[in-house]
Amino acid sequence: MKILVCIKQVPDLESRFKPNAAGVWFDEADLAWRMNEYDEYAVEEAVRLREQLGDTAELTVLSIGPDRVVEALKKALAMGCDRAVHIQDAAAAQKDPWQIADIIATYAGGKGYEVIFTGMQSQDRGSAQVGVTLAERLSISCVTTLVGFAYSDGVITAKRELEGGIKGVVKLHIPALVTCQLGLNVPRYPTLPNIMKAKKKEIEAIPVASLSSDNPRATTQRFYPPAKKGGGLVLEGDVATLVEQLFTILKDKTAVLR
Repeated sequence: MKILVCIKQVPDLESRFKPNAAGVWFDEADLAWRMNEYDEYAVEEAVRLREQLGDTAELTVLSIGPDRVVEALKKALAMGCDRAVHIQDAAAAQKDPWQIADIIATYAGGKGYEVIFTGMQSQDRGSAQVGVTLAERLSISCVTTLVGFAYSDGVITAKRELEGGIKGVVKLHIPALVTCQLGLNVPRYPTLPNIMKAKKKEIEAIPVASLSSDNPRATTQRFYPPAKKGGGLVLEGDVATLVEQLFTILKDKTAVLR
């Protein structure tokens, strides 16, 4: 079986974010980068399937982006992927979900991938569109928001997270694509021996120009932080004084007591 897992490198959420000069994306100058958290669950589940199937399976990890995404690919290799594909695209952040899915579909089409894993969404854009669009482009089955995964005899049993905490169970035949939700598993930490082994694994570099990239279906017009609101007020002192202060504030500055 051939398995593909698609990952994205995103800014670490502890970074300081601000729009770039063009006002259409982040200023990347001071950002730290990491593998998208949802994709870590996808990689872990793909590696577990690879381990279940043994030598009859090959697991490829793919990412689109500039040179820095190689670090995310190396982590996936250290987690247990067999080989990596880096689609080199310095302008990946400017592409919409349709274009990203189209690039992956052009690469994956005809290669015989039977199970494809993606994260449910990315932490920077949060569109949750690439996985389902990729499945549509490849004309394969798709199920989203997985919190449970099992495979046997060509059939995937997927537990999905629905609204209100309700779970649903779906069975689908391969080839199929699944998008992975937080909590699906516990992603492993790459061990030092596996990090060393990953250095010997293949990372195939493919210029994005050699793959199809359709025109965007949506373009970013404006990218800006939310307007700053007034700060909070901290009251200190004994309870009796605080009650009177709070009463005065509510009366003078709000409509609560009017």
